[in-house]
Amino acid sequence: MQRLGEIAAFKDRNLRLRGADIATQRGWTGVPNFILESENISIGAKLTYAMLLKYARELDECFPGQDRLAADMGTSRQSINTYIKELSEVDLITVQRRGQGRPNLYTIHLKASFWRKRH
Repeated sequence: MQRLGEIAAFKDRNLRLRGADIATQRGWTGVPNFILESENISIGAKLTYAMLLKYARELDECFPGQDRLAADMGTSRQSINTYIKELSEVDLITVQRRGQGRPNLYTIHLKASFWRKRH
């Protein structure tokens, strides 16, 4: 449970969130700040990581198809392959290829070691 002091401190910030509309009622996706602030991964890889978090919801793994990711992000499947490879190379995700026309299984790594290695 949050303390009253934390709630009061939140009110003093310079950002207000008001109301919900049809877009926000579909939910939110939280992305760790170290991902957003990283200079070592591309914007496309950051968005791909966020989309994987969106699909994972409360689990630590997800399995959206690359065509689905490409459509959601407004980019090509080839770009998605590039971003997935980039995230895998820096150990932010693990990709398990399942074959037989089934989507890959992505395990999302939420760890600070990525950030520490690069700062």
